[in-house]
Amino acid sequence: MTGNPLSAAQKAAVLASVEALREHNPLVQCLTNKVVAAFTANALLAAGAAPAMIDTPSESFDFATIADAVLVNAGTPSEEQFEGMRHAIAGATTAGVPWVLDPVAAGSLKRRKKFYRQKMQLDPTVIRGNASEIAALAKEGGGGRGTDATQSVEVSVPAALKLNKKTGAIIAMSGPVDIIVSEAGITRIEGGHPLLQKVTGTGCFLGALCAAYAGAANKSELDPHLAVVAAHAHASAAGTRAGALFPRQSGSFAVAFLDALYELDGPGILELVEISHEDSTASEE
Repeated sequence: MTGNPLSAAQKAAVLASVEALREHNPLVQCLTNKVVAAFTANALLAAGAAPAMIDTPSESFDFATIADAVLVNAGTPSEEQFEGMRHAIAGATTAGVPWVLDPVAAGSLKRRKKFYRQKMQLDPTVIRGNASEIAALAKEGGGGRGTDATQSVEVSVPAALKLNKKTGAIIAMSGPVDIIVSEAGITRIEGGHPLLQKVTGTGCFLGALCAAYAGAANKSELDPHLAVVAAHAHASAAGTRAGALFPRQSGSFAVAFLDALYELDGPGILELVEISHEDSTASEE
């Protein structure tokens, strides 16, 4: 992998992020798509967070002000849900609550791409997507095939750097190797299993998990970049564990993935993934 192994201090920060998630049990307001809502809620519970699927315009603002984090995922949006998302973002911004933008199919559909590009100007803590979605937001690509990426994460690193500079958000790209980009540098997480692509909702859940980790990090005053790294490491490690048990059965894999999210502690997560990092100076060379 590109970069250097995590330092002892960075590893300690990742472990602290995992501990903070379990300690604070952050309340995550999930404005997400109907296809993945149940899986997202169950997976958040397993990982150590508390999900709340509150997305109506009349309630979204108020709930965002009391949540620990907010997820905005317009995977299957109605006009009412778009309005609910606007209110939730406003509530999170008003209360200083971390929020995550997950730009599902950003390049494929003009209506949602316009929505994402407008909302990414409102100081999201994290923008998380696949490589094609990130490239589309950065105007460096046309998007993928629906929700599927058509370009690699490594190819999209310049787009992620551009998007980070434009928005100030931590940019997280998922793929065979997950890449996290911010002013702190570029971090790569290698793990997971191919069957993650055969279970609906694992990518959308990752956006919710980033929100959970960002919320816990905010309460514990931890490094937000490494908190997002911890979120990806947690999900990747759970995929690795589930794949070792059920390498060919996608249904059994899905259940094992939830079990692993619940069972793995910080040291167990770090044992199952490889993480490398290059600082911001090195990444600009």
